[in-house]
Amino acid sequence: MKPVGAITRGTTNPNRLRRVDNYIAYRCAAPLLAAAAPLVVDLGYGATPVTAVELRGRLAAAVRPDVAVVGLEIDPGRVAAALPYADPPRLEFRRGGFELAGLSPVVVRAFNVLRQYPEDGVAAAWRQMTATGALLVEGTCDELGRIATWAVIEDGVPSTLTLSARLPVLEHPAIFAERLPKALIHHNVPGHPVHELLHALARAWETEATPFGPRQRWPATVRRLRAEGRTVLDGPARWRLGELTVPWPA
Repeated sequence: MKPVGAITRGTTNPNRLRRVDNYIAYRCAAPLLAAAAPLVVDLGYGATPVTAVELRGRLAAAVRPDVAVVGLEIDPGRVAAALPYADPPRLEFRRGGFELAGLSPVVVRAFNVLRQYPEDGVAAAWRQMTATGALLVEGTCDELGRIATWAVIEDGVPSTLTLSARLPVLEHPAIFAERLPKALIHHNVPGHPVHELLHALARAWETEATPFGPRQRWPATVRRLRAEGRTVLDGPARWRLGELTVPWPA
């Protein structure tokens, strides 16, 4: 089966995806626990396999020890470089793209992949990655993983958007505008829902100024958004991690 997609830059760092891994362990625990074969695909793991190795370790510890992760890359050189890190059947590396190498995973993580594609290719990629029923978590983050955003997609349709930050270094939520998923980043202009969301978030942040720092300021900001009538998903336990999850701003 010929891989579908294009080779991306492949930059990565250890712990870069720890924020989304934590979310996957939380959001996807139920389907993984219910699955006879708890398979997760890490699509486009990059020039080194470190984030796929970390994903397998985190899910094994937090969800179930027999979870299997398959890292997919279009570049055969990256697959060859990753093979020494494989630990089959729990951790494997193969050549593949949006067709998922013919696999039928429970969850697909595709991070910092679609950001490098044109926007008009996103919807087709979403549909292909979820065609066999997988839950797709697709997004982007900065080089160190301190600022990240991601969408959850089912049957090709996005249901939620999550903004996540390492709170001790968060100066202002305007920083999220630089890291929106590809499907949203060009729509952060007046009149579009994602622009209205970020504007409301900034206003709430500025209203909730406190001498006690961003660890206290962020949950207060999220509570204010909810009090203003915005639908905010999850609860304080996730907010304290620096997360905000909302319905997809269609």
